[in-house]
Amino acid sequence: MTDIASTDVVDEPSPAEMPDLLDELDTIVDKLQNTGFTQLSDAEVDDAGMRIERAITRLTYTGNQQIVEADQRDLPRKSGYRSVIDYMKHRLRIAYPGKRLKQTRATATFPDLTTGEPLEPTHPTLAEAFAKGQVGSAHVHAVMDVLDQIPHAVDHDVKVAAERQMTEIAVDHTPADITNLGARLLAHLDPDGTLTDDTDRKRRRNLSVNRQRADGTAKMTATLTPELLARITMLLAVWAKPGMNNPDDPDSPHGSIDDADPDAVAAAAERDDRSPAQLNHDALNALLKVVFEDGLLGKSHRGLPVQLIVKADLNDLIREAGFATTATGTLIPIPDLIDLAADAQPWLAVFKDATAVPLYFGRGKRLATREQRLVSFARPDGEVCSTPDCDLAATHVEMHHAQLDWGLGGLTDLTPACPKHNRMVGDQPGQYTTHMVREGPDEGRCAWRLNTQPGAPPNSERINRRPDIPRRFAEHLQHVRTDIHGPEPASGDQPRLHLRQIIDLRNASDAEATLASIMLAAAYPRV
Repeated sequence: MTDIASTDVVDEPSPAEMPDLLDELDTIVDKLQNTGFTQLSDAEVDDAGMRIERAITRLTYTGNQQIVEADQRDLPRKSGYRSVIDYMKHRLRIAYPGKRLKQTRATATFPDLTTGEPLEPTHPTLAEAFAKGQVGSAHVHAVMDVLDQIPHAVDHDVKVAAERQMTEIAVDHTPADITNLGARLLAHLDPDGTLTDDTDRKRRRNLSVNRQRADGTAKMTATLTPELLARITMLLAVWAKPGMNNPDDPDSPHGSIDDADPDAVAAAAERDDRSPAQLNHDALNALLKVVFEDGLLGKSHRGLPVQLIVKADLNDLIREAGFATTATGTLIPIPDLIDLAADAQPWLAVFKDATAVPLYFGRGKRLATREQRLVSFARPDGEVCSTPDCDLAATHVEMHHAQLDWGLGGLTDLTPACPKHNRMVGDQPGQYTTHMVREGPDEGRCAWRLNTQPGAPPNSERINRRPDIPRRFAEHLQHVRTDIHGPEPASGDQPRLHLRQIIDLRNASDAEATLASIMLAAAYPRV
């Protein structure tokens, strides 16, 4: 008896069927979500998990082909985005567009620019396993990381064999296993290290400072060239000695051990319980402190003085809690800031209510002065670029004339904008239209709208909400506490907190004297 199913030929679907296939996919996913797994046997639950993960992988591969097609048709630009990365991030809502694009370029099929015929993927064997669902995204990236480390002097046929070997490993192993086994393969390809040259070393050099964690710390990773490694090891050899540069010991000598009193170093070393890694950290911190104090970084960067610039909320300073923000976007605990700022020169910025509108700030010069840059940073939203979703810190931004360009007769309505987004302002599709909000809780802040091509649905105006997170969290927390415990009792009988500060107005300008008078009148109204 003939097995009919095995002899039937399934016709390839035509491109016109894609919308119907996607509708069918949505229907199937809905059914899968609503059916659940409770009525299945253990074996069926196990099989379902493997098949679902394989389907997710295959859909990811198919999605990568959509990215290729969208890029070939220039859909990112037509949709108002400057790059395929922005299109992937905002339109397709891909979490890690950079990694996904790297994956796409390595495993997807691209058309030939001349003939339009499909070209073989960069890593064809890996792409085939990816399309079948035999390896997932993490496996693909692990394999690519290994293949990227093959010295460029290795012959092409060896590289092809290495790709096939690593794909074979990826089918049966975890991403961590791929990394470990890949290291063994790399050692086999270049056992004496003779194929790796300066080109490879320069290609691999990197230094990354990761985002801050919840406790304010951050991780830094680096691959150092021999030149930088030599300098770092020499620094640590003379600055990272036990007893030296200990921030927890006021009697610890600072600087190089060669310039320190041997007896003082020996005494401090007896008290020093830091690990070698902590010694390295404190040595680098001490060196950078000297660099700042000696002015080796220059006098000005984008209009801001090259020094540690920090803004903090007065209420946080009073209660000695919370975080302050530096111009580079780093969060510093208030107690650490108080110690850090013992010899600092304070600046005062006063804003209208809780908005970003300075009480004293008017039409100024074409280029932002140092004072304008400082007051911009001091604004509630001034620590980063004002463009939505951008987190470039104040030290790297420019000042954008948000309402109307200065050359067209506009006021100095300055808002921080990074170089990339500052140059994207205009009236063409893919550029931004900006304006200053004139009323409401966002008064004084810059709203951005991404322009689309004529006939395309307009994008909505957006404001960078990143600086609002601490304030909004405090508001949510207060609402939760009110819901649980009820409103707080009136505090009319509580004594008023008085702050005393000596303000030297002997050399003040008329504007400074007027501003000081306004502040004093507000703080101590006549009865």
